[in-house]
Amino acid sequence: MSAIRIMLADDHALVRAGIRLLVEGIEGATVVAEASNGRDAVALARQHHPDLVMMDISMSELNGIDAAAQIMAEHAATRVLILSMHTSGEFVRSAMSSGVSGYLVKDSAPLELKMAIESVMRGEIYLSPRISRHLVSRLAGAGQPAAEAPLDALTPRQREILQMIAEGGSTKQIAFTLKLSVKTVETHRASLMDRLGIHDLAGLVIYAVRHKLVNTDRP
Repeated sequence: MSAIRIMLADDHALVRAGIRLLVEGIEGATVVAEASNGRDAVALARQHHPDLVMMDISMSELNGIDAAAQIMAEHAATRVLILSMHTSGEFVRSAMSSGVSGYLVKDSAPLELKMAIESVMRGEIYLSPRISRHLVSRLAGAGQPAAEAPLDALTPRQREILQMIAEGGSTKQIAFTLKLSVKTVETHRASLMDRLGIHDLAGLVIYAVRHKLVNTDRP
């Protein structure tokens, strides 16, 4: 495999350290940056222009799926490989819809990581066997269009603001972080409340937790 520059994005330092060891054991592969949340991943991608980003989904500030979408929008040549513990159809569907090049389950064997990286860098789509079986089963029974997943009903900006609200961010904090006006954030919040049929902040937090938009394992 020719030289490949890789960025890791995962909110657990020990997980990143383990992945780094595996990646750097692959001939030609080099880890050029590490991010602990989605927002840092977007910023570091701008700085380092990696060939491949290996991205977790459940991260603070900005989830991996929306971070991946932002990175690919800014860097057309950068590929994203999701590396996650989530195997549900909703997560896989959202990730693949965002345009990522692969989805690898975290309990995969080390050899599968190498296979995934090589496949993605050849321009192919790589899915863990367990994920592939889920998709085949869904396609086999698809007589009618699938119902829209709840999170898919929101725009990326609405999901971003919903996550920040659920993580305790105030309207002013969110506006400052996203470089938006307070009024714009309030408009986005009102729109997502209307779309979800939820009319209080507590309800938004509960919705975000139920749909795993925030990581409840974190202290």
